[in-house]
Amino acid sequence: MSKRYLITMLSLTAIFIAGSLVAEDAKKVDLSKAKCVVSGKAINPEATADYKDGKVYFCCPGCPGAFDKDIKKFATKANHQLVLTGQAKQKGCPMSGRATKEGTEVKVAGIDVAFCCGNCKKKASETTGDDQITLVFSDKAFKNGFEVAKKK
Repeated sequence: MSKRYLITMLSLTAIFIAGSLVAEDAKKVDLSKAKCVVSGKAINPEATADYKDGKVYFCCPGCPGAFDKDIKKFATKANHQLVLTGQAKQKGCPMSGRATKEGTEVKVAGIDVAFCCGNCKKKASETTGDDQITLVFSDKAFKNGFEVAKKK
């Protein structure tokens, strides 16, 4: 076997394995409702960035670079995407950090979010659009109310 043939075969094998790993990783999360946090377009499961022990998904290979340059700008949408894709779970009230109570759920950008009391529920339900997403998924709220599941 020639060196050139061997190198070509090894390269193709490495590409195949890397592609399989990316595809396998994407199968573990539900990307059906997720949108690119930079552009708002549909997700390409191969365009990702590591974020808070999870992965944020983007529409194209260019968006992870834009995200990395200004993570703070995209943090709220990235936090929302972590919850939407099932990588993060609610652990408490995003406003207070206290335990949530049954019957306090509010739908926030496609996610049922529970709160600790009627006051927090009221504030979340009276807030709309991007302000509501910021209220519930800002870095402070995310730290209070959500945690990224540890990888097995």
